[in-house]
Amino acid sequence: MLEKLKAVEDRYNEMAERAAQPDFYADPQAAAKLLREQRQLEPLMNAYRSYCKTRQEALDLREMLDGQLEEEMRQLCQEEYTQAKKDLEALEEELKILLLPRDPNDDKDVIVEIRGGVGGEESALFAHSLFRMYSMYADRRGWKVSLLNYNETELGGVKEADFVISGDGAYSRLKFESGVHRVQRVPETESGGRVHTSTATVAVLPEMEAVDVDLRPEDIEMQVFRSSGAGGQHINKTSSAVRLIHKPTGIVVSCQEERSQVQNREKCMQMLASKLYEIEQTRINDQVTSERRSQVGTGMRNERIRTYNFPQGRVTDHRIGLTLYQIDSIMDGDLDPIIDALVTADQAEKLKHSQS
Repeated sequence: MLEKLKAVEDRYNEMAERAAQPDFYADPQAAAKLLREQRQLEPLMNAYRSYCKTRQEALDLREMLDGQLEEEMRQLCQEEYTQAKKDLEALEEELKILLLPRDPNDDKDVIVEIRGGVGGEESALFAHSLFRMYSMYADRRGWKVSLLNYNETELGGVKEADFVISGDGAYSRLKFESGVHRVQRVPETESGGRVHTSTATVAVLPEMEAVDVDLRPEDIEMQVFRSSGAGGQHINKTSSAVRLIHKPTGIVVSCQEERSQVQNREKCMQMLASKLYEIEQTRINDQVTSERRSQVGTGMRNERIRTYNFPQGRVTDHRIGLTLYQIDSIMDGDLDPIIDALVTADQAEKLKHSQS
């Protein structure tokens, strides 16, 4: 591990030297790529340098303990040496995690799709609650939310909501949200006060460019229509909304939130590319043996991942057995306690596989 870390440090130092050259920004694209790589390596380098410093301190203390010391000084050195060994163990675990292969999509923006599931109008109202939750979480992190397609019900629920969340590390944080979300609460439409169970599905896709996926024009059928319903931001009399049908797979995507047909088509192409990428990744993952699959994973759309129980004020993530009695703050976008736990569980599982 230390040899690998030394090689990474050499690479990091090379990048720092290159960034200091007067002509560094002559090629802005190459400069941005190098700075992005350098920024990604910073946590690893900080941990490695702390490890080297702590290891040297431990060696110095061990040398002092092997020599002639007065009893009081020996006790002090022994305490510091014991603490240094604990710090080394913690730093070594941190380095192992930081050395795990990164998901190449972690820095990408995401396309989020929310659909009402089982439960009629209540499922649509819950889908709206989830849309609000993710929008507020994005706002907390300084991310931008851009609507692609939003189809409301008469009571303010959401039949479907497609939107892009843009921001640093959006996919790395939100990729665990894909799956079936279940709610247990008294619906606004329930006069008898009975608790109902409903569901909504969430899909989180890394936003891909059309050039990242093999998209052939002859495989795509384009339809145009007028923006309609309460969800269209720019309802007008022109056919600016776009629907694309990928004939080989039957995938259908639509966008009606942009002002022009050209803009809506561009967004549709990105959505289609992301969906086709997801299909290919699923195919590849299915070839991996069940023993090597991540315990947490990124969630499948038909897998129940979380329950929101309003009468008890609790949220339970079934993948890691986590229950938090903070439903109000979670629904207001405070998702970090859940996401942090999912990231930690995912890292622990990958670490176990890397050592097996």
